[in-house]
Amino acid sequence: QLDKFSHLSNSYISDIQVELANMLLKYSGLNKIFLTNSGTEAVEGVLKLLRKYYGSDKKIYALSDSFHGRTYGALSLTGREKYKKPFLPLLDGIQFITFNKINELEKYVDENTAAVFLELIQGESGINVVSTEFVDTLLMLKTKYNFAIVIDEIQSGIGRTGKGFAFEHYDFVPDILLVAKAIGGGLPLGAFLTNEKFSNVFNPGEHGTTFGGNPVACAAGKIVLQEVFKNGLIENVKINGEYFFKELNELKKKFDSTVQDVRGLGYFIGIEVKEDGNLFVEKLRERKVLINCTNNNVLRILPPLISQKEHIDFFLFNYYEILKEIK
Repeated sequence: QLDKFSHLSNSYISDIQVELANMLLKYSGLNKIFLTNSGTEAVEGVLKLLRKYYGSDKKIYALSDSFHGRTYGALSLTGREKYKKPFLPLLDGIQFITFNKINELEKYVDENTAAVFLELIQGESGINVVSTEFVDTLLMLKTKYNFAIVIDEIQSGIGRTGKGFAFEHYDFVPDILLVAKAIGGGLPLGAFLTNEKFSNVFNPGEHGTTFGGNPVACAAGKIVLQEVFKNGLIENVKINGEYFFKELNELKKKFDSTVQDVRGLGYFIGIEVKEDGNLFVEKLRERKVLINCTNNNVLRILPPLISQKEHIDFFLFNYYEILKEIK
């Protein structure tokens, strides 16, 4: 792609943008796409889309402990106070429902609701998985009140959970989908996708992006999607992810004085420990294993989708040795 051109004005559409867009629409089951530079930019675009469609009187809900980005709109949807406090006041018309609290969902969502934003697996707050019962209630309320369900798959999408998208584990398709991070293969790329209901909300000039859908990033994105959806990476994550969780739960039983919980899906894994999680991060790094810690005591493990059983075993051995040492 670099030998052709690295950038064009958005007055023009390039073949590689169309190829990537068609692949994302095919695998997501949605109708229209807007390409962006990042996940946060995609969130901002969706907020504008919802405000134009529903007007400013209807409320937007997000979940407690959520994370949707660091710009003002995205931050307004983020439930983690430590990110928000220095920048108050944020956008009006956005409220929060406690994670997995069905009674709050039923209490607050009504005919004055524009949309509900949620991550089906919350990454930043500790790999928290939304319950099937919560999603079923949300879908029932949507049928009644006709609001939009916006699913943020910026971390969980593109094969990370052993399916193309996390929403597939819940057997529904959202009205609006947010993707980024993985789809560019390391280059800046994101998108928001909508169903037909929202496919013609914007008029020309009402929303735009200079570098969103950059042809070089799209060329990388096309290869990523081929590897994930056509060349077996989803199956790799599903099979090896099941093995990984099985072994991690065995270690949880052996070290229940140190390990509180193991949760997640596929290669999106959280281990809640009863110690400072950064201790594990440092000790694993010394052993050539890279993870991070979120929410103080949750080890966030996101193996590359190409990881095989031998790589998982390398992690498990070193994690086991550290657990013995700490105990």
